[in-house]
Amino acid sequence: MEIKKNIELAKNGDQVAFTFLLDHYWNEVYGFMLKRTENETDAEDITIETFAKAFDKIATYNPEFQFNTWLIAIAKNVHIDMLRKRKSSLFVDFSDEDDYHTYNIADTTPSAEDKLITEQNLSQLLQYIKELKPHYQEVIQLRYFQEMTYQEIADILGESLNNVKIKLLRAKKLLAEIIENKR
Repeated sequence: MEIKKNIELAKNGDQVAFTFLLDHYWNEVYGFMLKRTENETDAEDITIETFAKAFDKIATYNPEFQFNTWLIAIAKNVHIDMLRKRKSSLFVDFSDEDDYHTYNIADTTPSAEDKLITEQNLSQLLQYIKELKPHYQEVIQLRYFQEMTYQEIADILGESLNNVKIKLLRAKKLLAEIIENKR
């Protein structure tokens, strides 16, 4: 009953309902894609894109079907699209060292906008952020340290606005879990 209520609220643009649905179904969709792809990064990327597409098209959801079935169908299609893109595009393979240099960009100065970071021990917070996967570090860095808008981040990363929002939401949730586990 709670799921149906949140789906209806999400159809009306309720962000809390979107967050509830994301939290409720994240592990199921991610686990399914991890079994299919056998790659954590791909599974995470597909899951993020799945929720972005689902939230874009939630008005088209047919309540005759289970919500998780609908999400899995979207995830399968996102995976197929990803495989097609890989086959049709040329790859430039980066080494782990290139990735490290590319993603390990940290601004050690606190922003005026983010009072929470200023109030807390900044160096400790940066250590927590470094425990996140590089793509989560990047969106947090762009949003909270460089004070970019969601659209600016989407443009820089070449991703959809919804992907950026979901990635940032997920990054904040994971960061909160890391901080909670360290206390």
